Amino acid sequence: MRTRVPASVRRIFARRVSWVYAAAIFVVGSLIGVGFFTFGYANGFAYLSNDPQACVNCHVMRSEYDGWMKSSHGKVAVCNDCHAPHNVVDKYYTKALNGWNHGFAFTTGRYPQNIQMTERNRQITEHACLSCHQQITENIRAVRSEHGQQISCISCHRNVGHM
Repeated sequence: MRTRVPASVRRIFARRVSWVYAAAIFVVGSLIGVGFFTFGYANGFAYLSNDPQACVNCHVMRSEYDGWMKSSHGKVAVCNDCHAPHNVVDKYYTKALNGWNHGFAFTTGRYPQNIQMTERNRQITEHACLSCHQQITENIRAVRSEHGQQISCISCHRNVGHM
């Protein structure tokens, strides 16, 4: 046996559903709007390029940029050469992930004054060193005898790219 729902109850339910949809559309639209505003305000398109000037949009990167300009790498490599994978998909995934992390940390004030690399970014940089300097490094890769691990290029050459 089917129970008939009175028309007045159906109208009330329909109004509530339409309010839920309207609220959801408002929230999603607001988030998208704030995202576009933030991307534009932060000059987000600059981060899609290879221009090292994009790295100093954020004032906490000034010392890294100045050190890079004075280093030997400042004449032959840009930030992406060392800090982003060399294939397109991984490069822009890394840039998006780092951009999100940097933006969140900067916006919330939760970034260290002495910027630290994540393990993922350390591996990307290590791979870039080995890729660019393959002829030099292929015969001299050192191994730590106690752990059987290869020694990282940046464990000895930490300041090469940024003095």
